[in-house]
Amino acid sequence: QVQLVESGGGLVQAGGSLRLSCAASGRTFSNYAMGWFRQVPGKEREFVAAITRSTVAVIFRSGQGRFTISRDNAKNAVYLQMNVLKPEDTAVYYCAGRQSGLMSTAENDYDSWGQGTQVTVSS
Repeated sequence: QVQLVESGGGLVQAGGSLRLSCAASGRTFSNYAMGWFRQVPGKEREFVAAITRSTVAVIFRSGQGRFTISRDNAKNAVYLQMNVLKPEDTAVYYCAGRQSGLMSTAENDYDSWGQGTQVTVSS
């Protein structure tokens, strides 16, 4: 298992960019698939992006062309680069790990979760 801590959230104007980081503690990080999910109060958690242990990546439809997920196994870290941010991107963003290392967009398939980092996009 891994422990995950997100950082990089904050307040940004529409059209701006943020880079979220997820730091993992654990000796098996490179074997995990990693994902990003987000949640708005009162709504269900939503898939944002995922990357497998072999670096196959999937981005949710609204983020295609704007969001990029990447990983640096030497640093035990995964990143979410968010460009051209919109007010509807406002949410708490969560980092998640999947021990199998395989692709999934379903939150129930992930074994480890961070505590979240707030992203607020103003208009």
